Amino acid sequence: MSYHDETSRTLSYASHDCLEGLLQRGRGLGAIRARQDPLEAAAFVYDGIRRDWKWDYQTDTRYLYQARLIRDLELSPTPVVDQLAGDEEEFSRAAYVLELLAVAGSEEAREGLRAYVREGEHWVRVLESVSTGWPAEWWEDLGDVARARMGAEEDLPWSYEPWTRFGIEVPGSRFPPRPSLDGLSDEELLALLAADGTEFSTKVDALRALAGREPAAGLIPLVPTLGTGNGGRPLPFLLRAVDRLGALAVPAARGWATDEREWLARLGADVLADHPGPEALPGLVAELADQWEARTWCGPDETAKRLARFGPAAADAVPVLRAYWLHTPHSYERADYLQALAAIDPTGLDDAYTESLWDCEHRTRLLGIASAPHQPQTMERIAVLRDDPMETSEVRAAAGARLAATTSPDFR
Repeated sequence: MSYHDETSRTLSYASHDCLEGLLQRGRGLGAIRARQDPLEAAAFVYDGIRRDWKWDYQTDTRYLYQARLIRDLELSPTPVVDQLAGDEEEFSRAAYVLELLAVAGSEEAREGLRAYVREGEHWVRVLESVSTGWPAEWWEDLGDVARARMGAEEDLPWSYEPWTRFGIEVPGSRFPPRPSLDGLSDEELLALLAADGTEFSTKVDALRALAGREPAAGLIPLVPTLGTGNGGRPLPFLLRAVDRLGALAVPAARGWATDEREWLARLGADVLADHPGPEALPGLVAELADQWEARTWCGPDETAKRLARFGPAAADAVPVLRAYWLHTPHSYERADYLQALAAIDPTGLDDAYTESLWDCEHRTRLLGIASAPHQPQTMERIAVLRDDPMETSEVRAAAGARLAATTSPDFR
């Protein structure tokens, strides 16, 4: 979490409808308004990098949003470069933003990080990161620096690259490479999960592969066997793979929910809660209202997703869903509120979809790309997303597909 007041440890965000509050929340409207007054926005942009306004540091994102603001408002990267000298958290926020700015063409950002590799405390982390995101010619000449500094480095590197390229041995790497299972069929992955002799790490890799595919119904009877050795929790990626099954898992979940193993009972209960019957609707509407009354920012996205399954019948929840969309500082959940609104009452969402094209969260930008109205402003912005070297490959591909579809002879 992010704390404005470090003494009282209480969160204090600016109002959701002022420029400062919009930028703190990573809202697309904040980026749009910032363009109208870059001088006013500058202090808020730098503050957002200096102090972490993400509600949940593990899921909420801001780095691309902030890097775009620096670039689009033509702000100097110098304060961000200077922030590299701060504490570890300040350094990390600055480094991620600068890495993206360098990709976008900022010479100062690139040279600031290269200088940090030569002299900075957390240089290993920077070099590992830029070696995956930058062209090799931007960092491979730092091999001599790396070899000289590694001799005095107490912490082992986190990966094999770029160290093997530099001839630096990485003994006992934390994450030794394993063969990918992505080329195996669903049946082969399920066979690995069912076999008694399959190693723990292989089962995890098999579940990871299944979690990224279309639902595999053959996973359902295996679920009770996919707990950790002590039976205390599910294997990594199992919950995600079960979530892909959707309603297919409901019949089995009724049995899981009564199991003596706590993790399996909780999983069964969650599956059943995600696919409620009509009798659950009033309770879910009341639950969302209670969460709003308590200003609960973590968790209402699950309630929203469950309400979305009822479609127009959940119309009583629309005002609260709109309030969450506007107010939440937990930016990762914003896409779920927009999707719930679209499922229940899609009228009047054009502005939200258009704003989403500037949002800090890639899921929200994807919703904007898919559903923003066909207007010059939105098509221009989608073209920017398609061509932005800082943007994720998923968003660039979606933007390209939307533009191609709207220019095809079949588009009406």
